Amino acid sequence: MRLQYFQGQRPNFGDELNTWLWPQLLPGFFDDDPSILFLGIGSILGFQCSPAAKKVVFGAGYVPTYSDYVPDVHGPGWDVFFVRGPRTARALGLPDSLGIGDAAILLRVLHGQFPRKPRQIGFMPHWESLPRGNWRRACALAGIRLIDPTAPVASVLADILGCKLLIAEAMHGAIVADTLRVPWVPVLPIDHAHRDKWFDWAEALCLDFKQHRLWPSSPAEVGFATRYRPWLSSVGVGISKWPLSRLSQPLIVYAAAERLAALAKEEPCLSADPLLESACEQMLEKLGRFKAMYGK
Repeated sequence: MRLQYFQGQRPNFGDELNTWLWPQLLPGFFDDDPSILFLGIGSILGFQCSPAAKKVVFGAGYVPTYSDYVPDVHGPGWDVFFVRGPRTARALGLPDSLGIGDAAILLRVLHGQFPRKPRQIGFMPHWESLPRGNWRRACALAGIRLIDPTAPVASVLADILGCKLLIAEAMHGAIVADTLRVPWVPVLPIDHAHRDKWFDWAEALCLDFKQHRLWPSSPAEVGFATRYRPWLSSVGVGISKWPLSRLSQPLIVYAAAERLAALAKEEPCLSADPLLESACEQMLEKLGRFKAMYGK
């Protein structure tokens, strides 16, 4: 059975969690056999897999802004244990009861491996924001620790557990913080395509939250952010080009730092303990069923 997850140009914490979590929960289950694909953490249900392979869905999500392809998960080639949330369930024609939550919630079973020493405020950008923005400088100016979503999973987990508050543009930063009971502040991803999926996971836990706005941290990010607003796009393009980009860079990064400092004072989020525990228990029950069906 092969782990099937998104692999981009850089490693990404949310997707790389698959390689860290599942071998611990399901030792001996995974190899490179492509005849059975295990779809766990990530928004991968809009990406086509081999028609000949058996697809086992264990918490994956579907995002309409990522792909127009909607898989037919009702055929014999699919075995759906649960999906990330009710939005994914409805998009795929599944009952809402299968929208249990993001499978990263199963970290609750293992998080005792990491000591909790909350002492810092952290910011975790989306992995695509790192090369486009200047978040290291903005965080340094704001006195906030940058948590690199492209760093090794164990390192990111330790950093999150070291936070007394996490500001999250990366959805799995928020999911893992919530799972490990670290208060978090959600911010709207600068790339609009990444926004809707947050509510899929959140609605599974009856979480009602407001996503706060994040100021761009570089001229390139200003150009990227304003492309969604026709009346501002020409200004954004102008700022992102030399020589204006060189002149505006200090002002932009200082504004981003001021915004991060303000976000650190916002009311943080946490899902309700009973609902999180219920989701984890349901996933563990599904895990037992999976072992019984696919164990050797």
